[in-house]
Amino acid sequence: MDPQTTPTETNGEIHEQVARRLAHAEQRYTTSRRRLVEALHHAGRPLTAPEITELAPDLAQSSAYRNLDVLEQCGVVRRISAGPEHTHFELAEPLLGHHHHLICVTCGTIADVHLDDEIESLVDQRLGEAASAAGFTPLHHTLDLHGHCAECSNP
Repeated sequence: MDPQTTPTETNGEIHEQVARRLAHAEQRYTTSRRRLVEALHHAGRPLTAPEITELAPDLAQSSAYRNLDVLEQCGVVRRISAGPEHTHFELAEPLLGHHHHLICVTCGTIADVHLDDEIESLVDQRLGEAASAAGFTPLHHTLDLHGHCAECSNP
């Protein structure tokens, strides 16, 4: 169902893939969009828009939001919601590699989770079986586990 993707290894490869995705959607790979991609790539974790603008202070927050929307529509960025006040952004799976998330519903912290190949294969198989039984054609899956992080569980 969802082949295990391999993360892109170099910054140059990421920029090439992003440029192709944007060109396919008839969008330009502007300096602002490049700065957003670089901030997300170098952070190595999902970021909020304010965190992104802290890492790229030359970007106006309004410009960052507009460009994040374009990058999301073009499949470059994934939006992760941890509640109405905790929206994070990360590079999309083809750029970052397949993984899942632990999301704290109290503080909005998001941690990446990588399952081993055997478990990922089993998840794909079971989801594929459920989809087939429902006459559903799957494209990919995401698994986000919502709960309380260690800090919020033990006040």
